[in-house]
Amino acid sequence: MTEQILILDFGSQYTQLIARRVRELNVYCEIHPYSNFPDLTPNIKGVILSGSPCSVRDADAPRIDLDQFRKIVPVLGVCYGAQLMAQELGGDVKPSQHREYGRARLVIDDTDSSLLAGLSESSQVWMSHGDTIVRAPNDFHVIASTESVKVAAFKIENELTYGIQFHPEVTHTTEGKKLMYNFVAKICGCKQDWTAESFVEQTVSNLRKKLGDDKVVMALSGGVDSTVAATLVHQAIGSNLYCIFVDNGLLRKDEFAEVLHSYQDMGLNIKGVDSKSHFYQSLNGLSEPEAKRKAIGRSFIDIFDQEAHLIEEVKWLGQGTIYPDVIESVSINGPSATIKSHHNVGGLPDFMKLKIVEPLNTLFKDEVRAVGRTLGIDEKILGRHPFPGPGLAIRILGEITPEKVAILQEVDSIFIGGLRKWNLYKDVWQAGAMLLPVQSVGVMGDERTYESVVALRAVTSVDGMTADWAHLPYDFLAEVSNDIINRVKGVNRVVYDISSKPPATIEWE
Repeated sequence: MTEQILILDFGSQYTQLIARRVRELNVYCEIHPYSNFPDLTPNIKGVILSGSPCSVRDADAPRIDLDQFRKIVPVLGVCYGAQLMAQELGGDVKPSQHREYGRARLVIDDTDSSLLAGLSESSQVWMSHGDTIVRAPNDFHVIASTESVKVAAFKIENELTYGIQFHPEVTHTTEGKKLMYNFVAKICGCKQDWTAESFVEQTVSNLRKKLGDDKVVMALSGGVDSTVAATLVHQAIGSNLYCIFVDNGLLRKDEFAEVLHSYQDMGLNIKGVDSKSHFYQSLNGLSEPEAKRKAIGRSFIDIFDQEAHLIEEVKWLGQGTIYPDVIESVSINGPSATIKSHHNVGGLPDFMKLKIVEPLNTLFKDEVRAVGRTLGIDEKILGRHPFPGPGLAIRILGEITPEKVAILQEVDSIFIGGLRKWNLYKDVWQAGAMLLPVQSVGVMGDERTYESVVALRAVTSVDGMTADWAHLPYDFLAEVSNDIINRVKGVNRVVYDISSKPPATIEWE
């Protein structure tokens, strides 16, 4: 079994970052709600307790029986996790006189500490807590402090249990990766052999055993996740994988033909389905964003179900679900409310009696791309910007018509093509154009015009949870604006969206 680190989530906004840092060390890890502690199997080499927005002093604060893993495997408590151990084992946690938030300098009190080995004196760490450990239990050995935090890090004597009141997973803790390495590789003894290559080998082998001679049907979108997932399943069962690519009339310009051709070149058993008229009809008269999303979802299920029934004896539905989709769809009953209900998680309609196979549901997006490169998938697909499931329908504000789609496809093509031409595409996490339900006066030649306004949107981000607007060169924006107005009939004004997320979202609907 694959070695792993178990991360217990108490609701911290940084929990996924802890997992990413462990994965970067080529060690597999899983996040579980604190309230659903899994069996401690021999392959679990250590446990990390996350931070939390709660206070350990609250009557209803999340708690866990520490004896389930203490003295059995190494333990690292981060912020709330450290305070919880101190509180539960006889220490004293009080509100900080001043909220400790931001950069601090670490003073290493025990230079022989395995956890802090190799860290610089006065190393920068990141604090984010309202409580602090004011008195450690008798068997707690303080190994580091800061100017305002006496117990910044501790080790429980005679066991491999540690706690820190700062966040090593954030980049502001400059030597956080070294600390994580010390815990994961040195203290827990993980071999660091979990790589994209080993994932592919193990996953394909497991899929062969799981699926056997069964048939699998899978909807592809042209995106990274579904493409990598389909390639893994294809390597396991070959032509028993039946892929369906639906043209909903809301894709980018020429995308249906180009992506279909790419899939055929990859050897996938793929069928393209032209369903534009079906989707346009279902969207007729709808302008409210959620109504449009639901109509598109229902239409897709109708088309996909119809096509799936044409394949005899299909038993499995393949999906490109990735790990953040799974995490964000699980509520841990208080500390971390469900962020969203993802369409890939539990989204199968009751009348489709298929078992689900999700080969990527333990991977983050950057890991999916690494697996894709190992599989030899074209970088044009792996490097694609995220594209919303409802497509251009949520980039056309208001009612959807084929004429509006055609206009936005041309605008989008010029914008994305311009980013590639100027070598800016890879610097941007996501980009697109919005067709606004606004018309403005313009002058073209000797004539006045009264035509549509489009907004260009480009953001930089790591994972899409937060994003900043991309600071694109003025010369680039000037050229793209000029090209759009001159080449796209029906548009006479271009604006650029300079809103960050939060408070704005990346998409407008």
